[in-house]
Amino acid sequence: MGAGKRGVLTAAVTVVCAVTVLAVPGTAFAAPTPPPGPGATASVTVVTSDVELEAVRKKLDKLYHAAAKATDEYNAAEEKARQQTAQVVRLAKRITEGREKLDDLKSRAGAAAAAQYRSGGLPPEAHLVLSDDPQEFLDGAGRVRQEQHATKGLIGEMTRTQRDLEQYAEDAREQMRKLEAGRKVKAAAQKRIERQIKAAEKLEAELEQEEKERLARLERQAAARAQATWLSSGVLDALSSEATPQGRKAVAYATAQVGKPYQWGAEGPNTFDCSGLTSQAWLAAGKTIPRTSQMQWQHLKRVDVKDMRPGDLIIYWADASHVGMYVGDGVMVHAPRPGRTVTLAGAGSMPILGVVRPDPDAERHPE
Repeated sequence: MGAGKRGVLTAAVTVVCAVTVLAVPGTAFAAPTPPPGPGATASVTVVTSDVELEAVRKKLDKLYHAAAKATDEYNAAEEKARQQTAQVVRLAKRITEGREKLDDLKSRAGAAAAAQYRSGGLPPEAHLVLSDDPQEFLDGAGRVRQEQHATKGLIGEMTRTQRDLEQYAEDAREQMRKLEAGRKVKAAAQKRIERQIKAAEKLEAELEQEEKERLARLERQAAARAQATWLSSGVLDALSSEATPQGRKAVAYATAQVGKPYQWGAEGPNTFDCSGLTSQAWLAAGKTIPRTSQMQWQHLKRVDVKDMRPGDLIIYWADASHVGMYVGDGVMVHAPRPGRTVTLAGAGSMPILGVVRPDPDAERHPE
């Protein structure tokens, strides 16, 4: 990449980061807060310096980061619940089929017992001994062996079926126990999410309109500084603009969601959380990937940042609590946090843990 082109691209990405990544909805057209009347007591906390606002910004980041981590835990519990519920359904079907089979085997065993009763209760061997016809004896001996073999097989099949039924029932009970434990995990995670978001919203609500605007400016500046530092490392010099056909479809889906609200636990079509956006984008491209950012980090193929291509997922923070999708030219698309919408942002505007690739074996497709 030439120096002139690199400079233009760097400036463009910085502008994208500064303008879109952390804009606060509703501030541009908000009416100024009227001054309190005589004798009135102010109901908000007045913050007068950028130093204090920077402390607020960091506290908000911490609160929303904690909410994101809890959201990942909630999503993981939700995904496990889906799998366990499906397993319970499969086991219930096996139990039903097993009971029907056992009823059939019992019916056949009852028919054999009734036949023996009609023969006077004598075993087949006794009837053969009483026969005066040698040929009838020989023919009968063969039938007796077949009947004995069939009877043993019937009893063995009944035993196996009964054992299978008991195992299916135990497996179903175990899955139900896991479902109950997962329900508690999910409920606890939901409480943490709501608590962190409520605290963040309360903190923001205590700011006056002018302070909110200054806070938004500080957020944009912090993101722009991080992006500029990332770009200055020369990372774009090695990045490719080529994507696989599936990667292009995933990028098209994700970028088409720009402007839709963030909602924790959501997978679309109207709202998304960060991993809900990336997992649904790749599902739209024809590939199923793990639901949460942490599972995406754990289970998808990792690639070096210098080898990143559009469609790859960028995992952020040391605990893998956030994910965005690289779209090219140093930009990613993501669902940031509560109160924000799906947006384009600088790929380096947050601390990058690493990059994973949902389609490692696919060939790249030049733009």
